[in-house]
Amino acid sequence: MAGAPAFTLPLAMPASSPPPHTLSVAPMMDWTDRFCRTFHRTLTRRTLLYTEMITTGAILHGDRDRHLAFGKTEHPVALQLGGSDAAALAECTRIAEDYGYDEVNLNCGCPSDRVSSGSFGACLMASPDVVARAVEAMRGATTLPVTVKHRIGIDDLDSYDHLSHFVRTVAAAGCETFIVHARKAWLSGLSPKENREIPPLRYDVVRQLKADFPHLTVVLNGGLLTLDAARDALAWADGAMIGRAAYQTPYLLAAADRDVFGEDRVPPTRREAIEAFLPFVAAELQAGQPLNRVMKHTLGLFAGQPGARHWKRTLSERAHQPGAGLDVVRDALAGVPAEVLDTRMDAGERAAPPAG
Repeated sequence: MAGAPAFTLPLAMPASSPPPHTLSVAPMMDWTDRFCRTFHRTLTRRTLLYTEMITTGAILHGDRDRHLAFGKTEHPVALQLGGSDAAALAECTRIAEDYGYDEVNLNCGCPSDRVSSGSFGACLMASPDVVARAVEAMRGATTLPVTVKHRIGIDDLDSYDHLSHFVRTVAAAGCETFIVHARKAWLSGLSPKENREIPPLRYDVVRQLKADFPHLTVVLNGGLLTLDAARDALAWADGAMIGRAAYQTPYLLAAADRDVFGEDRVPPTRREAIEAFLPFVAAELQAGQPLNRVMKHTLGLFAGQPGARHWKRTLSERAHQPGAGLDVVRDALAGVPAEVLDTRMDAGERAAPPAG
């Protein structure tokens, strides 16, 4: 639009107060790294973002900066930890505060065999006392909020009595926010992918949990594909967490600040979002990052739109090549019609949910 100010990467939200859980993007392995989160920040300022799950061992014994460093524009951003040893979790929580995170979250929901063999993730739902000790130690190590993300049950421990006992025990240790994936998990027999799809969604269980623990913050996760679905959940839950849809169709986040948080903020166009992202991309290329690693999180930006295939094909075929630079991105943009690049999401318009 002629005369309109250039869209830029939004300024970070203040990190001095606990982040609201009204809307968040779920922690997702191999997806929600700092490149993904910076891209999401071109679309939404208010949505709470999470890291991938990072194990205590990786932080204490690995390349700490590679795992934990992030940009100021990413706030509000939470670190999700994987582990079960209270002392190690406490030390990692102290480190997280030093790095400037806004929240530390304990993973009690991941069902993969690798996670279970390490005695953390969803298997911790069988040991609420272990989780309570971990939370108590983590809270003693920081002034940041310590939250827990979990399932509604695992294997045969799937009764509501077991779930409420888990929440009651962990809440007694000081946890005030529970992010609940509204599916049980099978720790043997189903893959992580199948555990996201086969066990039925039970929003009614999470809704009952909120009714029985009204003093706690209860965030719904699982199966939310649109902002409309998130807003429906907010009629009774304290927050809504969107997972794969925010990654596969990220443009849905463009309207979040306006439609979920009530801000008087014009949603960016897809072109504006990419243009705001490019200075970050250029800096990362200069620092030695390959283009495909930085840009892979943008592949779904044009999902369901004319030009989407050209965008994905150009980046997929050329961004991994040695020396690939911003010219590849420009060529990918050139195959997207201007009406797709420059149409702004109007009130009432909704980004299409991912297929399948």
